Amino acid sequence: MIVLYRIFFPLVFLFFLPGLIVKLIRRPGRKRNYPERFGIFSAERRAALRKMEGAVWIHAVSVGETNVALSLLKKWSAEHPDRKFVISTTTTTAQEIAWNKVPAGVEVFFCPVDMGVFVRTVLRMIRPSALVIFETEIWPNMVLLTKKSGAKVFLVNARISDRSVKGYRRFRMFFAPVLTAFDRIGVQTALDRERFLSVAPEARVVVTGNIKFDQCPPADLGGIDLAPFFGTDFLALLACSTHAPEEKLILDTFLEVRKRHPELKLVIVPRHAERGNELEELLKASGLRYHRRTAKTPPAAPLDCLLADTTGELVKFIKSSDIVLMGKTFAGNNEGQNIIEPAHLGKTIVTGPEMKNFRQAFDALLGNGGVMRLASDAELVSAVESLAGDPETRCRLGAKAKEAVARHAGALEKTIQLLEENLSCQA
Repeated sequence: MIVLYRIFFPLVFLFFLPGLIVKLIRRPGRKRNYPERFGIFSAERRAALRKMEGAVWIHAVSVGETNVALSLLKKWSAEHPDRKFVISTTTTTAQEIAWNKVPAGVEVFFCPVDMGVFVRTVLRMIRPSALVIFETEIWPNMVLLTKKSGAKVFLVNARISDRSVKGYRRFRMFFAPVLTAFDRIGVQTALDRERFLSVAPEARVVVTGNIKFDQCPPADLGGIDLAPFFGTDFLALLACSTHAPEEKLILDTFLEVRKRHPELKLVIVPRHAERGNELEELLKASGLRYHRRTAKTPPAAPLDCLLADTTGELVKFIKSSDIVLMGKTFAGNNEGQNIIEPAHLGKTIVTGPEMKNFRQAFDALLGNGGVMRLASDAELVSAVESLAGDPETRCRLGAKAKEAVARHAGALEKTIQLLEENLSCQA
């Protein structure tokens, strides 16, 4: 199966290449070193990476995983300053965040496309002592060639979603050899451990918890000043990490609730910033006074809605909000987004009925009374309206949410301990 993958993956990749190029053009972030995905490094970058020989190579895909990886990287490098680290990402937005937030002395680069020639280029430059992959990024060539080079290979903060587990089991002949190649797999929950072992019974899987519970915002975190957009005496409703067609539902809800609560203002932060043009058409049709965060002209305050079509600012918008509508939980979406960030900040959180990809965190908040879960989209208007007029309930929900995530902290230290124990022992 692996041999067939190595034969056919280049052909499949060529089929998807046009879409990849379109995303590259439309998506913001750091792009100038994107050729690194194809093993093309400038002389300066090659020299910098060669100096990192023996480093631990940490890999994350997009913004969410990169923020988790950075929290581990900062703590691990502080506890073990003798280790060298490099970090790779897949998306341009994650690359931008990594370049801006890595500790001093850490090199950042784009992860190679999973073809042997590109992966070997990186391995020859860095000669890593270990590869640490976050969550679900299991690329066979990357894993197996790194293992063959003599480096340890780890998968951390790992999970398998309800949807993915069926495919993993169906193609276990393909996935099992890759999963058993990992020296250790640190998973978020006992259910994740069961799922990994059902695919690869010989895999070395341990439950370490979810590192996102440990990602407390910095004490000096500043929010986004919304006064230039909304004036004074307003209540900020945040549509957080939304996916189509949630924005239409949320806009309709906002238009209805503001008839009785004119102080309510809306901030939309789509999960993918490149959807800005699409969402602007919705706002135009709504008749609301709005402003795009990326617009070059200043806002004509006071506005009704701010479209935050940027990256890297979500947590600051959460900090400045009063009510958070959690994206990918409404209008037929049920997988969820990172509910832990607003919980850490003690915010009032409203969700749809399910969060399949964040079940552990969702259950933790539900169990402590720290989230308002709606049975259907039809309840959204009444929920937002009740919260808009009830500051005591907002305060109680936020406090319960913050309390719930604090109880589940500790995965970060467990993961570092797992990695150090296995790096220090004989292969």
